[in-house]
Amino acid sequence: MDAILMVAGLALLLGGGEGLVRGGVAFATRMRLPMAVVGALVLGFGTSMPELLTSLSAAWAGAPGIAIGNVLGSNIANILLILGVAGVIAAIPGETASTEDRLWLLIATALGLGLVMVTEVLGRTEGAILLAALAIYIWRSLSRDSDMGPVQTIEGMAGWRIAGFIVVGLGALLAGAYLLVTGATGIARALGISETVIGLTVVAVGTSLPELATSIVAARRGEAGLALGNILGSNVFNIFAILGLTAFLIPIPVPPGLSAVDLALFAGSAAILLVFLFIGRIGRGAGLGLLGLYAGYIAWLALASA
Repeated sequence: MDAILMVAGLALLLGGGEGLVRGGVAFATRMRLPMAVVGALVLGFGTSMPELLTSLSAAWAGAPGIAIGNVLGSNIANILLILGVAGVIAAIPGETASTEDRLWLLIATALGLGLVMVTEVLGRTEGAILLAALAIYIWRSLSRDSDMGPVQTIEGMAGWRIAGFIVVGLGALLAGAYLLVTGATGIARALGISETVIGLTVVAVGTSLPELATSIVAARRGEAGLALGNILGSNVFNIFAILGLTAFLIPIPVPPGLSAVDLALFAGSAAILLVFLFIGRIGRGAGLGLLGLYAGYIAWLALASA
């Protein structure tokens, strides 16, 4: 039953995220909002809604391992797994200086989170700091040309359809997050696996499936470079918006199962990606290397939890 709840929750998260993004983009286009706003806010926040609602549900349910592990695990999977897959399918070219700024921002954020977690609790003060950093990031993104990739304009969508996509999408996300957290928590407790490991692996990859599908489609269409900006933007939102809002609303005790290795890999993967950007591209060999590193990380988690 717990496995069924997890699968149903993942399905609702995927469908709800798609509906919310489509409705949000259509609404922004109808209101003649700048494409920078659509890319930075509507798509960036919309694709992170599964992670946000999952972490909030986990925090409310008293499962901090899933709440924090979901965010860090999603960010690790975004860089190592998703960009690895995209790089194997088609070479990902280096991006602009603003992309490098985001990578340095991710590294600094990971190191900062490591210092914060020494306190053993992500409280409202830390959450407020992360939300303030998010506001600064949005302001900087809107004050320059957006490099998060083009947005597909949805022409001629009726107002009632836009409202329907947004309302139904949000409802599916809420239900999916509840089912996913309930099922994942039940499986973790039944198998004696820590909630943190479940959050770093199954839940993290599940909530990152929209980014994975988008990156594969972009790579197959010869637009693999779009995957990089979207993944980095999603990672920034995951840390600042999701952890920030969750901690501000519900202080999160840092689970003992979360180790320095998880934070070090998060920061290290961003640093590795920065090296690839300086080289000029992420080719098939680099993509296979990222996938190998992710496989090693999963194997280490399995051994550590055994």
